[in-house]
Amino acid sequence: MVVSTPEVVWHDLECGSYRADQPLWRELADRAAVDGPPARVLDVGAGTGRVALDLALAGHRVTALDVDAGLLEALRDRAADMNIDTVCADARTFELDHDDFDLCLVPMQTVQLLGGPGERAAFLKRAGAHLRPGGLLALAIVTAVEPFDCADGDVGPAPERVHLDGALYVSRPTRVCVLAESILIERERLIYRDRDRAGAGHSQGRDPIEPQAERDVIELQRLDAARLEQEAFSAGLHPESTRTLSATGDHVGGTVVMLRA
Repeated sequence: MVVSTPEVVWHDLECGSYRADQPLWRELADRAAVDGPPARVLDVGAGTGRVALDLALAGHRVTALDVDAGLLEALRDRAADMNIDTVCADARTFELDHDDFDLCLVPMQTVQLLGGPGERAAFLKRAGAHLRPGGLLALAIVTAVEPFDCADGDVGPAPERVHLDGALYVSRPTRVCVLAESILIERERLIYRDRDRAGAGHSQGRDPIEPQAERDVIELQRLDAARLEQEAFSAGLHPESTRTLSATGDHVGGTVVMLRA
């Protein structure tokens, strides 16, 4: 049975369409294994499998880690017979059977969701403990965003929409607020559920029901490459040259910090 709870739909709608980073993750995975592909890859913040599924299709052995069991259930459903293991755990405290990963990936600013320096340090130590000597940790961060507020008349990005299982899901970014230590990203989520009115004497058809808006806010800790590299060095990891992710029409660009165990 295909998993399509609202939680999964929102995650896919708001994150699943992003593709600009995937060539870099494939490149790093292809180069990471000691004796050539396949590599043993740890995907942190894997969600429903945007990155993990792509790397598994390329032949790599992937462990997908996320704190959300519902998202991992959807990933397992989609993985079928692919070489993917799933682990439901907190990135700051996880303990796995393997300590020989060739590559640990942290896409889409996941490291900025973990909290402040103490929480990041805990994750960096956990990641380093699970990499083989010389293994690579690659973390995507965002350092610059354009603030806006639709309530003040600003025009935000276009809404994202999908019609699934008799319902229209609409996610609309409404505000980005840049604070001293964090970035707040706010969305309005609406579900228009179809209603079958045939039983009420109307012609067979579907009418949209006006939904109640749900407000979703995420907080990213502000972070730049130099600060993350300094924190990583304290955790026993060694910085390498960063990589750049180009902006797209729907997503800001970013920096990928590269750290060697």
